[in-house]
Amino acid sequence: MARSSSRTRWGIISTGHIAGKFAEALQILPEAELYAVASRTQEKADAFARRYGFQHAYGTYRALAEDPEVEAVYIGTPHVFHLENAVMCMRAGKAVLCEKALTIHAGETEEMIRVAREENVFLMEAMIPPHVPLVKKILQWIRSGRIGEVRIFSASRCIRRDFSPEARQLKLELGGGSLLDVGVYPISFASMIFEQPPMEAYGVATFGQQKTDEQGAALLKYEDGAVANLTFALRTEAVNDAYIYGSDGFIHIDEIFAVPERATLYDKNKQIVEVLEEPITGNALNYEAEEVMWCLREGLKESPHMPLHRSLEVMRIMDRIRKPWGLIYPNDDR
Repeated sequence: MARSSSRTRWGIISTGHIAGKFAEALQILPEAELYAVASRTQEKADAFARRYGFQHAYGTYRALAEDPEVEAVYIGTPHVFHLENAVMCMRAGKAVLCEKALTIHAGETEEMIRVAREENVFLMEAMIPPHVPLVKKILQWIRSGRIGEVRIFSASRCIRRDFSPEARQLKLELGGGSLLDVGVYPISFASMIFEQPPMEAYGVATFGQQKTDEQGAALLKYEDGAVANLTFALRTEAVNDAYIYGSDGFIHIDEIFAVPERATLYDKNKQIVEVLEEPITGNALNYEAEEVMWCLREGLKESPHMPLHRSLEVMRIMDRIRKPWGLIYPNDDR
């Protein structure tokens, strides 16, 4: 497969809602070529291609994976299919950007990473925050000691939607539930801040009629005594901001903390020291695509901003949190 001189030829696997959002993100990037889309039916693929301007439409995922012109593939299928779809594409030599949560459990994540390294191809979890310009500046505040030693991280990622009984988010067999769908955001953010796995990880959850977790909370404790207090929900609206408390001050990240446009730095006396404001461009998924294309140009096999060890750490944390709940996904036995 030859690299195009100035543009990356993208393929998308899935024609669902998030796949459409990613297609919209690609449309604003001049270095991205909307090359191919694949669905489980030719009709859906054709309709998606017409709507977003893709050159080719395939009625099977394998047909896209086997197209030698496709350079990078975005996978937007439900969680339970991520490993299968990603491995298929990586075995075909494609760079892969796979929607969060990367897999269903840590064992699958280990397998996905193993294949990426075996095939010597790029792999990244599609997690927006590490690539947002304002988040990078917030991390600079932390790393430069502006708030001293980080002691507490508190964040919520909660939504309320009138999901139908058939919605993917509520179907256990598709990896539905609040933990994998939205809880992954604050857990991943905590891992990015603390840069180490927690010593202890606990959680509670509320289950709905379809036996999926509709809301929950996690408490993580780190080696130096720092803690993360995190909440997530699919049935409860909340203020989705975040606080990072340090020994010499704290940072407030305005809603939505995962894709922020404003952050405020306070000193230990709760006085404002600095305010950062930076608007989000596009729908923010474009930041993920830009990161992939930058890494490919640089010859990197994983992102320095969203490294694979962090994705694995997050999956291990979520496995630990849900184990006492008795929450078992279809893929847990493999």
